[in-house]
Amino acid sequence: MEDLARLIRRAEALLERIETLLPQPAAAPDWKASTAFRWRRRGGVRGHLEPVARPHRIRLQDLRNIDEQKKRIEQNTRQFVEGKGANNVLLTGARGTGKSSLVKALLDRYAAQGLRLIEVDKHDLIDLPDIVDLVAQRSERFVLFCDDLSFEASEPGYKALKSILDGSVASTPDNLLLYATSNRRHLMPEFMDENLETKHVDGEIHPGETTEEKISLSERFGLWLSFYPFDQDEYLAISAHWLREYGVPAGTIAAAREEALQWALMRGSRSGRVAWQFARDFAGRHGSTRK
Repeated sequence: MEDLARLIRRAEALLERIETLLPQPAAAPDWKASTAFRWRRRGGVRGHLEPVARPHRIRLQDLRNIDEQKKRIEQNTRQFVEGKGANNVLLTGARGTGKSSLVKALLDRYAAQGLRLIEVDKHDLIDLPDIVDLVAQRSERFVLFCDDLSFEASEPGYKALKSILDGSVASTPDNLLLYATSNRRHLMPEFMDENLETKHVDGEIHPGETTEEKISLSERFGLWLSFYPFDQDEYLAISAHWLREYGVPAGTIAAAREEALQWALMRGSRSGRVAWQFARDFAGRHGSTRK
């Protein structure tokens, strides 16, 4: 009996040491600390949700010349926070046209109705099942936000994302959607030799397996929104809006037109981001501050 008791004690001590080496379940954050969270992984250990102390605040009305995209994603988000059917959203197109800002503006509009934002880096998408487990029983409505999403071949996050969207035996909870932005419509690089895989059968075009694999991911997003470069008039209108927001007088805004064009020329872009950056610089040089 003495030997058995000693053996049991040694076994229990060994189990305790093994348990310290096993990954622990992700701990729930303080949900009241913020309306926005980041999934963080440090030192290769299991990730955790970290409240964002100062979420980026931007209003929907500050986003100009993307009215149709704004209307469609706001309708989708409104349905979501009201507990109705809604789709995962893929926002693709030109850089600096307001894709990520639009997602942040939705949080500003609907946070009071229970919307919460969780930002996940593409390298951490393999942790999506852990995030789902954390939010599944919550009463809030969560948007998982992946900014500037794109994949190279064989990246582990690619298959994890496919599964969470529409390819796993476990269903995604009703209080969770994925909003992703990308410069690539199909989220993966495309190569000329992939066109050689395309076949014509009885007059129909059948894409090759490589192309089909790439399309299969983007097709899992129920709503696609495309963003296009701004022309000169649109760029100047956005610049004027931000100058007004920074308290620049109307007469000065009109006189700033040429400077705004020169700024865009130096940057090689007439995007909304460039317009905002110009307004910040111009207002700072002329002693204006944002309202």
